[in-house]
Order: sequence, then structure tokens, then C-alpha cells
Amino acid sequence: MTTDVALDHTVSQPANYRLKSAVHRHKAVSRQGLQERLFTLAFSGLVYPQIWEDPVIDLEAMQLKSGERVVAIASGGCNILSYVSLADVQVTAIDLNPAHIALNRLKVAAARRLDYASFHRLFAQADAQGNATTYRDHLAPHLDDATRRYWESRDALGRRRIGYFGRNIYRRGLLGRFITAGHLLARAHGRDPRRMLRATSLAEQSRMFDTELAPLFSKRHIRWLLDRPASLFGLGIPPSQFTELKGGERSMATVLEARLRRLACDFDLKDNYFAWQAFGQRYSEGPLPLYLQRERFQALKARAQNVTIEHASFTEHLASLPDASRDAYVLLDAQDWMTDAQLTALWREILRTARPGARVIFRTAGEETILPGRVPDAILQRFTYDAAAGRAWTARDRSAIYGGFHLYTLEG
Repeated sequence: MTTDVALDHTVSQPANYRLKSAVHRHKAVSRQGLQERLFTLAFSGLVYPQIWEDPVIDLEAMQLKSGERVVAIASGGCNILSYVSLADVQVTAIDLNPAHIALNRLKVAAARRLDYASFHRLFAQADAQGNATTYRDHLAPHLDDATRRYWESRDALGRRRIGYFGRNIYRRGLLGRFITAGHLLARAHGRDPRRMLRATSLAEQSRMFDTELAPLFSKRHIRWLLDRPASLFGLGIPPSQFTELKGGERSMATVLEARLRRLACDFDLKDNYFAWQAFGQRYSEGPLPLYLQRERFQALKARAQNVTIEHASFTEHLASLPDASRDAYVLLDAQDWMTDAQLTALWREILRTARPGARVIFRTAGEETILPGRVPDAILQRFTYDAAAGRAWTARDRSAIYGGFHLYTLEG
């Protein structure tokens, strides 16, 4: 899930203008246009306190080598910090959302300045009152002015944003509120997603899903609600992506039940922190992302200086780079948002800036790659694409929300 868009060559335009240029495809007076503008409004603040893509799959697909240079959409930052915790690479993280830029810069500063206990308390527990003191004494003096202003300013409810880390930041942001709303809806029907975390085996996980959560998706009013595009804004799904996600199914409820079942039943809870976030909205008692694991921390601390955070669109950043200068590209699901012209502009820049053997990874709401027929063959023919490998990675992606994972490799 991402807030980045690819086509924008006007660096001076504000971030919300860039987002509008990608999402707004219909007139404001139309039904589709109204949905697009509501989506843009929803994305005006913090969206993803945690990224919802599995970095283990990313790393397997990219096979990063020491010294390589990666360009990635930042989102919540879990991916880029996980990459450098396992590989000695240079990462440029790109995002259009100022809140994500502030979160990523805070994470990088914390990795460089804190010991593991403080780092864990800040981002794994994320609900300790002492986190505000840690920020004030150890992080604030080392942050740029824009990042400090973001965390020290107040939100719409008058609360200082740095205080989110004393009240579980994973309940904040658009995604956090979406998950909270899902929990409230379930409990209103006598169900509790948190019970899923009591399961002690895959078989028990499947039984509990069938009895606790699956019945919700057969209720008529829930099926009606999920067929409204605005109901999925909290998952980072714009109106243009809604149709791709729904595919050939009659109801979105069928799609979401299948993907939630995969999240709940296909991976052992002891290894799937995405399930802990979905069903418990926390990390502290369960598995952790790579960058939060104690055994990775010293490598992360040593390599955090290898991460650069840029407030820009992906295409405009690539346009500023030399030819044949990058080894890997991480697009998340941003291409699902794009027009054919935007996709072509992006891939022209990827082709120009990629070294031979460079890897491009991305996810799609639907199962199939979206590029053939939309990006010129003259560009795509320079890359190899293994659909079977992509399907295998999709099946093993613990985040479970996407229909497809894709890898394109530049030949030569």
C-alpha cells in the first residue's frame, strides 16, 4: 500500500496536488469524481504507521548484493529499514505524503541514536509514556526542522503527534482507524478478532476463523457496505484500484473474506506479525518485522546512514539520476493507480537508470501483471518476467492482501 504516484515533473507543486493529479480521473460533479476527491482527502495525513508488504519476499526476489543502490517507495518505512538490516545497500526512500516522510526520518534517526531497548519501546511497544521523553532528549535535536514540526505540532483533536507513541501509534493513521473500525463492527455482531491470537496451531486458526470471522461476510448489510469503494479507503485502495481488486467476483466481501482467510489461516501466528496487527493492533507480544528484531539491530544501526528519505514522486526522482545507476526498484502497489501515460513515463525512467540485471518488484490488487498492453513492448521486451515465480511469492507473502507479486529483471 502506498501514497506515491509516478508522473509529476513539477517539483514545486505541493504533495496534495501531485496526489490529485494521479487519483482524479473524473469530473468532481460525477459519482466517480466525488469518490476520488474523498479518497484524496482521506490521504491528507498519516496513512500507514506500518507498511503492509512482506519484506522477506522482497528480499528473496531482489537478491540484493553489497553496495547495490535501491529506490523504494517509503510508505511506513518498515520495508526500507528491513532491507538495510539484512543487506549492506544504499536505499533512497521516496514518498509524496509529508507524514510518511516525517515517520521515516524519525525511524532512521532512532536507529542511529537509540539503544535497542529504547528503539523497541518506541516502535514495537509504541504505547509507553516514556517515549515522548526519549524523543525530546535523544531524537528531536537531530531531526530536520520539518520533521520536528510534524511530530511536535497538534493534530485535528489537539494532541501532539509525538504522543501517538504513548497511545499505540498502530491505532493511528488511516490504516489504524480502518482496522479499529473493523474490530468495532465485528464486536457489534458478537465477534472479536482478538480471539484469533489465542490459536496455537494452523488447524485451530482455521477453525477459529470459520466460527469467529467468516460468518460476518455473509451478512447482507456488511456485503452492501464492502461494495462501496469508500469503505476500503482505509486500506489504501483508491477508486481506480477497487475494480481490479474485485476482479470477477459479484461482491467485494467474497474477495476480502478470501484474503483475510489467507492472512488468518495460511501462516503460523508465531511468524506473522501482519496477523498480529490485523487482529491485535500490536507487536509487543508477538513476532516482529526484521528491522525490530534484536539480532538485526546492530546491522541496522550501522547501516541506517545508508538510507536517504526524499519527498518526491518516483518518476521525478528517477529523472534526476544518471543513466545506468540503480540496481533495484520497489514500487509497492503504486502502479495500480496510474494511467497508461504515467506507467510509460515511469518505465522509461526505470529503463534509463537501471543497470544490467536490475530488478523491479511490485504488487497488484489483481492477480496478473498490469503492464502488457499499457507499457510499450519496446520497453517491456528489455525485461524478463517469471509469472510462476511471482505466483509462488504471492502465496508466501504473509501480508496476504495483494493478488499478485511481480518481478521484472533487466536483461544483459
